Amino acid sequence: MQLLNGSVVALVTPFHGDNDQSVNREKLVELIEFHAISGTVAIVPCGTTGESPTLSDDEWETVVSTTIEAARSTSLKIIPGTGSNSTREAVRRTEQAAKLGADACLVVTPYYNRPSPEGILAHYQELDKVGLPIILYDIPSRTGVELGVELIMALCEKCPSIIGLKASNGNLDQITEIVYRSYQLDRPFSVFSGDDSLTLPILAVGGVGVISVAANVMPSVMNELVASFERRELNQSKFIAQASHGFCRALLKSGSNPAPIKAIMNHLGLNVGGCRLPLSGISNEKMAALLHELQIMTAKLTAPHIPIDDILIKGQKLP
Repeated sequence: MQLLNGSVVALVTPFHGDNDQSVNREKLVELIEFHAISGTVAIVPCGTTGESPTLSDDEWETVVSTTIEAARSTSLKIIPGTGSNSTREAVRRTEQAAKLGADACLVVTPYYNRPSPEGILAHYQELDKVGLPIILYDIPSRTGVELGVELIMALCEKCPSIIGLKASNGNLDQITEIVYRSYQLDRPFSVFSGDDSLTLPILAVGGVGVISVAANVMPSVMNELVASFERRELNQSKFIAQASHGFCRALLKSGSNPAPIKAIMNHLGLNVGGCRLPLSGISNEKMAALLHELQIMTAKLTAPHIPIDDILIKGQKLP
């Protein structure tokens, strides 16, 4: 897979309002079409934001296959989440993703088990045998395990399929070192921000994009943030980062992902349904705070003197 860069959306899984909260395939197709015309370069279905722990095997396959089929006539790359704390299960889903036609996969560090570095290395070596390009997903706040620089480099050396990292540990010193060390590899290696609010700092130390939660409602904003940096229009990228920072931070503070982003999407008329238990909706107080930050961001991004065209949600009602 060629070196990927830009804004990648960590897509929500839309559900119907029935008792089973069944997957809303029609809405899923709508969302993919929305991203295809909004500058998004790739879609991650069935990641954390896609509520992968609550999806059955059949539902996981439905979401991934629907996403791939809907994106077939577009330039979107599809990178399903295939990780698990069971190596056998992670291998099975990675094999299935390859069979369905995915371009790569996002594999979270095995969680809960708290494996040793040796166990993590063996885990990814098994996944490497599948041959599908792998993006590591390091998010210690959820997994209880941090990969660290030395282990990431060892994984890259032992597993040729590993082509990138979604960095969600908030450690800019470590991310900087990973980028620097990756230049010594014999192949391209992409580092993506896993935190929307840290996208610009990570770009500044050599990152190539973001795997974004906020892009579910503002894909053009996140795309322009990365694109303007690549064009070396640094005042533009700095402005967008500063204008969106409060909203991006509020998404993280208002509840467990994806409850806040789904609440905003539903408010804006995207009708993606609620979250499955054990995740619940956010409180009225937190929703009000989120909407306040959205209003502030919207006012800044639509100021007459700002040369950003068509960056907000097309046809959606703002608060």
